[in-house]
Amino acid sequence: MADLSPNDPSAANSRGWRSVSFGDLLAGREDIPEATPEPAPNKKIATIKIGRETKGRRGKGVTTISDVPLDATGLSALATKLKGLCGCGGTVKDGVIEIQGDQRERLAKELEKIGYKVKRVGG
Repeated sequence: MADLSPNDPSAANSRGWRSVSFGDLLAGREDIPEATPEPAPNKKIATIKIGRETKGRRGKGVTTISDVPLDATGLSALATKLKGLCGCGGTVKDGVIEIQGDQRERLAKELEKIGYKVKRVGG
């Protein structure tokens, strides 16, 4: 008797089985609509605002990044990346990333590399 392994195609055919993909199973069904890829919506490049604030910080300046179209975890990850780039501290408060010191130019270049449009706000 021949040794038939499960990976041997002749073994599957000898038992009357054949390999069928999921798409082949659904191909003849009329009650299931075919999946058609939807056209991608026109993605507008998000405009991020970068500014510098000293209000309420005893004269210490922070660079603020607002209007970032990310959720809380995405904002936290972006803030961590930007803090590492600048080598300084910072936080995320109320959807605004705050980086210690005046880091506007450095952060603007990095955000443009990522693919955001940057608008400088404030004085």
